Amino acid sequence: MDPIFHLLPDAPKPVAPYSHAVEAGPFIFVTGQLATDPDDDTVPLPPGIEAQTTKVMDNLGRVLRGCGVTFADIVCVRIFLTDFNRDYAAMNAIFATYFTEGRRPARTTVGVTALARGGIVEIDMIAFRTRV
Repeated sequence: MDPIFHLLPDAPKPVAPYSHAVEAGPFIFVTGQLATDPDDDTVPLPPGIEAQTTKVMDNLGRVLRGCGVTFADIVCVRIFLTDFNRDYAAMNAIFATYFTEGRRPARTTVGVTALARGGIVEIDMIAFRTRV
């Protein structure tokens, strides 16, 4: 089966040449999302890690819904923070609300020097589609 390349109308406009997600077999690889406004790409990113993390998770949810899966289907996450020491705990507090305890995905979180559009958090995900 060939991969399916998803470019979804309800997800934020890509800030570079990529698909929102690529489905390969039962796995869906979701491109990292920033805190961009999905309805108006000219709106500045919200200030602060809480607002940006919430917006990033909302944007990821849009991509997941567009692919027919949910946060419950996520098996792996990568998180990128521009100020790891300052933002790690606050980001974790918001992130944890999207997953059921005992069914949290594998995860890597790294500090980076910069993100596109001046973002302070970016998150990508891998989902596993249990129904094909």
